[in-house]
Amino acid sequence: MRLINAVREWNAENWVPGGPEPLRTIAVYTSVDRRAMFVREADEAVLIGPGEDAAESFGANPYLDYAELERALRACRADAVWPGWGFVSEKAEFVELCDRLGIVFVGPSAEVMRMLGDKIESKRLAERVGVPLAPWSGGPVADLAEAREHAERIGYPLMVKATAGGGGRGIRLVTAPEDLAKLRRENIGYVFPMGGPGR
Repeated sequence: MRLINAVREWNAENWVPGGPEPLRTIAVYTSVDRRAMFVREADEAVLIGPGEDAAESFGANPYLDYAELERALRACRADAVWPGWGFVSEKAEFVELCDRLGIVFVGPSAEVMRMLGDKIESKRLAERVGVPLAPWSGGPVADLAEAREHAERIGYPLMVKATAGGGGRGIRLVTAPEDLAKLRRENIGYVFPMGGPGR
């Protein structure tokens, strides 16, 4: 709905009768979402995946089916895509699909998306462009001995983050050296302080 409202506002402020056509919104939806507000409020809507029959609507998620998404994008003659949140919004492969089809992806490039998908590379990128960061290990931590060295420099309490996992998975609070010793190797990706940069 955020994009639909933004397009309506832009049209109200910028569209001039006799000028270029106003911007239009096209919702891509599954049969499960057919009654959702974003589908009802868009100027057009394109169904992806199995038809309206609820019995057919279970199985692989059409929002992640690149062939089905390509079919829908071609069918609606999209000029640009805003993917919303989740599903393909953080998939570099979807950005590349849009590039191949000549469709503007409203978001980062595939290259930037890949960098930001890697926790350590995203921190290094932030450092390169001058984003203030809390002290951290500066890269991957090889073993418990190296984690201890970083912990002594950074100070306790601190957080230890596995390089894989998202949504908070793989983050461990370490309040003292003995807590660090209890962590398994796969839980140690990099180390940063508890409390953020203002600590």
